Amino acid sequence: MAIRDRDFVEANLVASERLGELRRVAEQFQVALTEEVAALIDPADANDPIAAQFVPSVAELRTSPEEQADPIGDERWSPLPGIVHRYPDRVLLKPSLVCPVYCRFCFRREQIGARGKVLGSAALARAYGYIRERPEIWEIVVTGGDPFLLTPRRVASVVAALTAIEHVQVIRFHTRVPIVDPKRVTAALVDALDTEKAVYVVVHANHPRELTAAAKAAIGKIVRAGVPVLSQSVLLRGVNDDAAVLEQLFRALVAMRVKPYYLHHPDLARGTGHFRGDIAEGQALMRELRRRASGLCQPTYVLDIPGGHGKVPIGPCWLHRDAAGWRVEDRDGLSHRYPRPDDTE
Repeated sequence: MAIRDRDFVEANLVASERLGELRRVAEQFQVALTEEVAALIDPADANDPIAAQFVPSVAELRTSPEEQADPIGDERWSPLPGIVHRYPDRVLLKPSLVCPVYCRFCFRREQIGARGKVLGSAALARAYGYIRERPEIWEIVVTGGDPFLLTPRRVASVVAALTAIEHVQVIRFHTRVPIVDPKRVTAALVDALDTEKAVYVVVHANHPRELTAAAKAAIGKIVRAGVPVLSQSVLLRGVNDDAAVLEQLFRALVAMRVKPYYLHHPDLARGTGHFRGDIAEGQALMRELRRRASGLCQPTYVLDIPGGHGKVPIGPCWLHRDAAGWRVEDRDGLSHRYPRPDDTE
């Protein structure tokens, strides 16, 4: 059951005197969280990292000039409803714009959750037609919203339709459901992912406390069905901008057989400035993570360039060139010479 509006007060997540503030935020951005997430929040901790992600804050009403309603340019690359075609070989398919929870830092916060934002059969048919007519499309990223809020029957129909398109080789589902609403990961949902094409599931987790026993069990069902699972996280000030927290998160994910895939620098979505640190701080954290943890625990630190110009790695650089050749830094920051080919002659 989703928790909304006055429920936040009754659940002791928001003080009653802040109800008006919460409603002001809710007038602009969707508000909801699941009972599973609410149970993780410590109301006595003013800096609780779970509350920071999901409980509305008056800080969301403050915007800066660089923030945008569509910070990564989805609209620019959307030729028809439900399709975003930013990269030549892959497209986003958004069958629904509804989520079980609404993250306070979401880059699609201006589009998600609106009533009626589920693609009907005619719109889905047009989306499949668009994909079918373009043989360069190799991969489909099924996202939203959260596609795992669809019924297993509808998920199965999406998988079947994409499987029938010969040039589509990879189907990737991006979801928060196994983390924030794990009871939805039923045998029927897992069965719906079964196809001869390569199916991947990418889950979203930002803090190790999100990896509850129920979340681990839900992800375990997917993994045991032979579906590879990866993770993406967002680097959030006050939530996980700490090397020890990131290390604990990524170690726990790898132990669950989930490969950390992306660590996103926050996008320039309206009202999210309080979550964004400096890129140099993120690079320093990635250096420290490299020093602390296995390569399996290393996601790619990325930035989605504002305006729809695509995603690029922005992690630290370990290699530098000078007059003598190459210098490469080790994990402790010490510099070592690496020869150019003519140095070996």
